[in-house]
Amino acid sequence: MLNDWVVMPTCLPTILRRCPACASGRFRANGKFRVNAHHKLLDAWLLMLCTACGDTAKLTVLERMNVRSVRPELLDRMHDNDPGLAAELLQDPVVRRRNHIALDWDNAWRLDTGGSDHLDREVIDVSVRFAARIPVRPVRLIAEGCGLSRAEVERTITEGKLVSAVRLSSKLSGDFTFTLKR
Repeated sequence: MLNDWVVMPTCLPTILRRCPACASGRFRANGKFRVNAHHKLLDAWLLMLCTACGDTAKLTVLERMNVRSVRPELLDRMHDNDPGLAAELLQDPVVRRRNHIALDWDNAWRLDTGGSDHLDREVIDVSVRFAARIPVRPVRLIAEGCGLSRAEVERTITEGKLVSAVRLSSKLSGDFTFTLKR
């Protein structure tokens, strides 16, 4: 029987970028947008607050775009301060590259294993699905989901009792499967 696990975000990740006001390196997106029109050109930013001093900074989402080229539903979502849009934009590699930011997902996700009925089985087959692109080491997910220490998970990999088509020691943000034999 295949068990389905889901890695899901619990909140927006911390944004890693230097604060010009206090030199802290961490910001928290509050899901609010600022949209500014210059005649037929549009600028849009995602607002973020420094976790140390509370100063507001902006992440560029749209820059000098012709109003007619912006999808109306995107504009509506920005005007409504859609937190889902904020999450989508923070995960967009183009937005991250343009704004020179990185994301810290510590304490911003959880693992849903669908219960603990798999813990007493000799062999478990698990399909891990990511609800968002959250980089996590599979060893950490397996340890958390199976109630093992990371050292025990590493030992089972070495003994050949934990197998997967992906490399389990490096961070992943895409779906994978594994089989654990106890």
